[in-house]
Amino acid sequence: MSKALIVYATHGGATRAIADLIAQGVRRMGCDAEVVNASEIKKEEDLAGYDAYVFGSATYHGQMMQPMKTLLFLAAKMNLEGLPAGAFGAFGWSGEAPGRIYETMENVLKMDMVGTPLRLKNAYEKGASTGAENYGRGLAQKMGHR
Repeated sequence: MSKALIVYATHGGATRAIADLIAQGVRRMGCDAEVVNASEIKKEEDLAGYDAYVFGSATYHGQMMQPMKTLLFLAAKMNLEGLPAGAFGAFGWSGEAPGRIYETMENVLKMDMVGTPLRLKNAYEKGASTGAENYGRGLAQKMGHR
């Protein structure tokens, strides 16, 4: 069974909730999904063994959170080129983090990105649940599940 790793960095829990919705979309397509806090990823081996990756962070003071920056440096040491991937995040007023994560995954890690970055204020705004689940479904489709 194909397996996706969904890693998040959150400030108040909104990004975690979005990660769970993306995972739900992946699972509804018949794939497995693991949701992990970025601060729990300590070494390259913690990222190994997955068929797809989705990284997300809250935007805090116009930046992605430090645990996500650290994770991206670890990911750069691995060969993730060509693997299906996505980026997401929650934000209060500016929302730059998902775009920066997406650009890093696409241009530095050379991953096969899903659509555009998923930017949501939180998991409870109108359409957020459907949008996040559909993002997960899009990832599963890139893994070959229809």
